[in-house]
Amino acid sequence: MKTPACRICHKEGLHTFLSFGSMPLANNFLREEQLSTPEHCFPLNVCFCDTCGLVQLGYVVEPDSMFRDYVYLTSASGPLKTHFAELAEEIIQGFDIPPGSLVVDIGSNDGTLLQSFKKLGMTVLGIEPAVNISKLAIQLGIETINDFFSERVARMIGTDLGQAKVITATNVFSHVSDLDDFLIGVSSLLANDGIFVIEVPYLVDLLDKMEFDTIYHEHLSYFAIRPLVRVLDEFRMNIVKVERINVHGGSLRLYLQKSAGSLSPSVLELLKLEEALKLDSLETYQKFTEKVGQIKESLLELLQSLKARGSTIVGYGAPAKGNVLLNYCKIGTDILDYLTDTTPFKQGLYTPGMHIPVFPESRFHRAAVDYALLLSWNYADAILQKEEPYRQAGGKFIVPIPKPRIV
Repeated sequence: MKTPACRICHKEGLHTFLSFGSMPLANNFLREEQLSTPEHCFPLNVCFCDTCGLVQLGYVVEPDSMFRDYVYLTSASGPLKTHFAELAEEIIQGFDIPPGSLVVDIGSNDGTLLQSFKKLGMTVLGIEPAVNISKLAIQLGIETINDFFSERVARMIGTDLGQAKVITATNVFSHVSDLDDFLIGVSSLLANDGIFVIEVPYLVDLLDKMEFDTIYHEHLSYFAIRPLVRVLDEFRMNIVKVERINVHGGSLRLYLQKSAGSLSPSVLELLKLEEALKLDSLETYQKFTEKVGQIKESLLELLQSLKARGSTIVGYGAPAKGNVLLNYCKIGTDILDYLTDTTPFKQGLYTPGMHIPVFPESRFHRAAVDYALLLSWNYADAILQKEEPYRQAGGKFIVPIPKPRIV
């Protein structure tokens, strides 16, 4: 279904500044027998609202198509597990959350974050739309409702369990099409003295680091502080503190409570930054689009020259962002022999669009590879350290973002 207007200010006539054309869903990996059948593709166009400043997709894919059967597992990432353990401890200590308090995680995946809360003595509940992953979370001991979060689900939880002392939504707020319904649900479920914590990729980092491959159908909104303040204030959610964090290539962590209040110094600081970066100007986004095209040309030139010299090249990681990059640049098995990934759900399948096979890491370690295209670039430091033996043996990584380079 098409987005008729901005999902925050509801203004029509959004400005399209970047088009990837028609693309398959970035997490829609294929079995071998599916390769001969047509794939569903959808427009991937990025728009700017000059009224509220929200950057957003101009087309919304039906959520069931993207989230009911999902291949991304939080627990497959060591750095993310550490990140969530630290987040749980910070919330409990920073806001004096009493033992036994109800903690609700929206988009809870396999329950990795809630495992940390549970170990710290909290009562936990996950809300996860993916059938396969919610079953896994339940098997791991995390009570999980298999549904999309909404006002209806929030009121059901409130009736059964009472209000939540803590609600978290990490890397899920940008997936939400109906922000009004979502925030009405949060407001009804959150206790008056509770804390609502959002982690969401930051538009400033996307633009500064040229993270264009993080744009895909699941990510409907690309938030800066200005539109966030506007929509949260509408539902009487006060940002008591905001932090910039490194996860997912650069994100915001917002701590919110149900209260009126003036803008905190941390919010004012980011508003000034966004004004200086001219995030309210369409020209800023048009310049970004020009740079995206330059990265595509440079990466293809590098890969094709290495291949022409007889080098073996594989893809390291099979994240959704990697599939955007591969499809946009038309990088297939003529350049990459295969991809390697630690997520069991992806192994043995083929990437959407370019149909590159995905293997476990053991394949990468077993056979000599000259170059590895680092598609999971957001974990570059951890991966480069982990694969030091490969590098010592002469193997090299190609990091595509923010500018193609060999390390």
